[in-house]
Amino acid sequence: MTDTRSDFAGSASSARKPRPPLYTPEERVRRDKTYWTFVQGILAPIQFFVFLGSLFCVLRFLATGEGLETANNSVVAKTLVLYTIMITGCIWEKVVFGRYLFAPSFFWEDVFSMLVLALHTAYLVAMFNGLLSGHELMYLALAAYATYVINAGQFILKLRAARLDQEARLRAAARPHAHSQFVGAAA
Repeated sequence: MTDTRSDFAGSASSARKPRPPLYTPEERVRRDKTYWTFVQGILAPIQFFVFLGSLFCVLRFLATGEGLETANNSVVAKTLVLYTIMITGCIWEKVVFGRYLFAPSFFWEDVFSMLVLALHTAYLVAMFNGLLSGHELMYLALAAYATYVINAGQFILKLRAARLDQEARLRAAARPHAHSQFVGAAA
């Protein structure tokens, strides 16, 4: 009986196309040089902590019926931080990729960001126009927050993939150099 696992694994790995890098070398240089990368790096954790505080306020209201004004204010604060990070993110995307939105590298993240923005904006419209009850507003906030968590996860996974891709490229670039040193040392 012959072992076909290595043949199967070899054909599967050779059939797999490598994914394109998230950044071209020129885009990586622009990303590393722009101030907007730093701004995004500061705003992302701020938004996350505002989200956590607001989520607590929303859940507290839903559990106790108390603190509607605090919960509303927290969702407004979260939405304002979201708008800020979206605007600065568009500027960052323009600097790095040459377009404000929907650069191929972040297309699906940007598409889902539109849903995040729509739900947060719907919350503001409903709240300021008295279109929903307090509980309905909080459920809308939870829907907006669920999309935010998914979208944040998209970005985290994409940036992790970019980091792993860069590490692999650096290792690959170092291999021929290490091999030539070994060959030279053997001579």
